[in-house]
Amino acid sequence: MSDSMHRPSRLQAFAAAIGAMLLAGCTLAPRYEQPAAPIAAQYDAVSVADATGAVPASAVGWREFFTDPTLQGLIDTALRNNLDLREAALNVEAARAQYRIQRAELLPTLNATGSGSVQKTPTSALGFGSAAGGGGGADSIIIRAYSAGIGVTSYELDLFGRIRSLNKARLADYLSLEEARRSTQISLIAQVASSYFALLADERLLAVTRSTFESQQSTLTLTQQRVNVGVADALTLRQVETSVYTAQANLARYERQVKQDRNALAQLLGVPSLPENLSAGSGLDEQRLAVQLAPGLPSELLVRRPDILAAEHSLIAANANIGAARAAFFPSITLTGSYGSTSPDLDGLFDSGTESWSFSPSIRIPIFAAGANRANLDLAHVQKDINVARYEAAIQTAFREVADALAARSTYDEELKAQQGLADAANESFKLANLRYERGVDSYLTVLDSQRSQYTAQQSLETLKLARLQNLATLYKVLGGGWSESAQARTAEAQN
Repeated sequence: MSDSMHRPSRLQAFAAAIGAMLLAGCTLAPRYEQPAAPIAAQYDAVSVADATGAVPASAVGWREFFTDPTLQGLIDTALRNNLDLREAALNVEAARAQYRIQRAELLPTLNATGSGSVQKTPTSALGFGSAAGGGGGADSIIIRAYSAGIGVTSYELDLFGRIRSLNKARLADYLSLEEARRSTQISLIAQVASSYFALLADERLLAVTRSTFESQQSTLTLTQQRVNVGVADALTLRQVETSVYTAQANLARYERQVKQDRNALAQLLGVPSLPENLSAGSGLDEQRLAVQLAPGLPSELLVRRPDILAAEHSLIAANANIGAARAAFFPSITLTGSYGSTSPDLDGLFDSGTESWSFSPSIRIPIFAAGANRANLDLAHVQKDINVARYEAAIQTAFREVADALAARSTYDEELKAQQGLADAANESFKLANLRYERGVDSYLTVLDSQRSQYTAQQSLETLKLARLQNLATLYKVLGGGWSESAQARTAEAQN
């Protein structure tokens, strides 16, 4: 039978082999089931969700929650420059590349090859003698060979889903890191907001301390004059000096804190320094800086918190790794093949009659592995149990963080109202004490006590306002909001 008659059947056989390579078997991974959420059906402080103007966390982007234009600019700068966020994004890119590498193993790799060789061999090495009489015969042979074709090298048929399980695990790892990046971004936004609020609070406290210091310096000058004319005594002078030095020390402390606040904020933003007039004239006005937020139900955390989603993707990856470990107990088939042309002359490489092909399947059947396969399977099950525990712990942590933030928010309003009343009363007390001293009714010690009470009340009020605002930033973070700029951008991202 001629070679031309064999050619169609050989081509069909090679095509059939390639088709067999593309076949995929079942997967041995256990069916994934999401663990039950170990949390209550609602928050203890859920009643605060009915606050006037509150909106669901799922319907808010960070620009819609943090409404201050200066703060929005800071957050935008941080999202572009922060090094931690950049590292998280690069980790996602690395995981995406690893997933693509693993996914490529599902398909055969075709390589075009070409080669040529020239070999000179002595005739004596081939067992040929020289010509009669020992003269005039050739003493070597030159052999030339050229080939070209395409081939498949060591492609494993995924009959038991080992490669598919590994591919699913790599995909879950990639999605887990993507959620980790989002979690990093949300945390960064909340950190920038909290640091900005701290800067505003410390600048306000610095202004209050400076005003107190200047007032007490004026009082010291006036008291010194009264001592000189014999109206006041040395004890009063020393009491005023004590108050001045205390205010001076507090002034230096708040100046230091403001500088440190600016340094911390600059680091978060990834910039060398901040503009000097960054927060000029700003105060801790909650209505201007942020909006009220409704917590919703605890079950919404499962689809909103990136850290919970990341933990679940890690659990899915561990579940898929069990399938890969199970597949190691079964035979694996590897295919190697090539099709092309071989000729002793380069010019005739593709002429009729130069066709060549090879097909080399191999099978590996596990017989004895000293318990390694069983140990790998046991390890895969243990790792899944570990990830189940981590997933449940992530849910419980999220629930507690939200519950703590809500508990704080439910009490801050009453505390602020009481502290504001205390500050107003302290102001009036200081005014009255100062008037009584000027009229000679009371000693200056009463004025000092009133002034200390006024200053302490003002400090506590500003500190409480800061805590209330930082609680809002924390609540937004723990509810899983804010990796998109707006609700519309978040919806578009979810659809993609």
